[in-house]
Amino acid sequence: MNKAPERSTELYNRALAVSPGGVHSPVRAFGQSGGNPLFIQSAQGSTLTDVDGNTYTDFCMAFGPLILGHNDPAVAAAAHAALDDGWSYGTAEPWSLELAELIRARIPWAEKIRFVNSGTEAVMSALRLARAATERNRVLKFAGCYHGHTDAMLIEAGSGLAGVAGSAGVTPGVADDTLVAPLDDFDQLHHAFDLYGHELAAAIIEPMPANHGLLPQSDEFLAELRLLSHRHGTRLIFDEVISGFRAGFGGCAERFAIEPDIVTWGKVIGGGFPVGAYAGSSDLMQHIAPEGDVYQAGTLSANPVAMRAGLATLRRLRDGSVYEHLERLGRLLEAGIAGITGINITRVDSAFWLWPGSDEEPPRSPSDIDAAVAERFPEFHSHLLDAGIYLPPSPWETCFLAASHQPDDITKLLTAVGSFKF
Repeated sequence: MNKAPERSTELYNRALAVSPGGVHSPVRAFGQSGGNPLFIQSAQGSTLTDVDGNTYTDFCMAFGPLILGHNDPAVAAAAHAALDDGWSYGTAEPWSLELAELIRARIPWAEKIRFVNSGTEAVMSALRLARAATERNRVLKFAGCYHGHTDAMLIEAGSGLAGVAGSAGVTPGVADDTLVAPLDDFDQLHHAFDLYGHELAAAIIEPMPANHGLLPQSDEFLAELRLLSHRHGTRLIFDEVISGFRAGFGGCAERFAIEPDIVTWGKVIGGGFPVGAYAGSSDLMQHIAPEGDVYQAGTLSANPVAMRAGLATLRRLRDGSVYEHLERLGRLLEAGIAGITGINITRVDSAFWLWPGSDEEPPRSPSDIDAAVAERFPEFHSHLLDAGIYLPPSPWETCFLAASHQPDDITKLLTAVGSFKF
């Protein structure tokens, strides 16, 4: 039994005095799960250890990038080697070239890749590129998809397709240029393109929406989006910051056999270090400076530590054995959850989401989700913490399996879930 997190509470109270909400990303504040955030001291494999010495089997995995687990030996060795050689040059270096070549060899339609520092930065740059290539201003996004905190993507559904700012500080002009359509709604999808197709620079979607629960989209819906985008000269952007290299090496683009015009990546591609990337055809990417007139730069872009950690990670993923292990774990988890009354699981490869209910179809849009998901979550999350299980501290965040997880970890999770009174 874990002891009370007294040291975490002490550190949190200190952090409140020097940082907004005491954290550096809102979901870490435990605002949707209750209680105070845990301060983690170290991690190894599938286990987190907090500053009070408590241990937790981790199914958050830093919100997705750690597909191999915490402190993977190959990734650690690559990062240490990078530190020994010098951790930032501000020049061209060989490892981003190797990483880009490795990716292109397996994903040939991604002819040119630009590395940046985060998924948000990748999306911001992809939108700018689409606007420049089409000489249009408007963007279509989908309610329930998250694309980082760039202004144009912090827009929520308003009346009809009109978007409204979802954050203070977003100007009305930005909101006016972003339209919002529902997921999995063919009529509204056609309506959006009928009205605004000639004005749309880009349509951006998470093909595996994973930030408002896990909302798997149908092949038919994504194929129709691809068709309409092509018909109207709109650039289709797949935001695969989460699903890239996790839903198979080729991500959802490979899974659905759909080639977007631009793809954004992050998380797994850097092995857990700060990273982002966007990629597309040579014809499209030639618009990026210094070849073209779309400006984008970054002091730490293609940082050698992240590039070498990413190389070590993707090299481990190439032969498919890690994905086979993750699939075995996923099936074991699904089978176990099926035997527990009151809880459902939605799983796409090594990403999964637990939500209350029984024998229901998995939701495909936020409007399909019952209010009980948020209402029961604080009690559920607290129960699992007491049992030594760490899930993301939000009812809407997706959980992740890692190569370091073993069947015993799944059994531990199932035992904890099964002992909760739904």
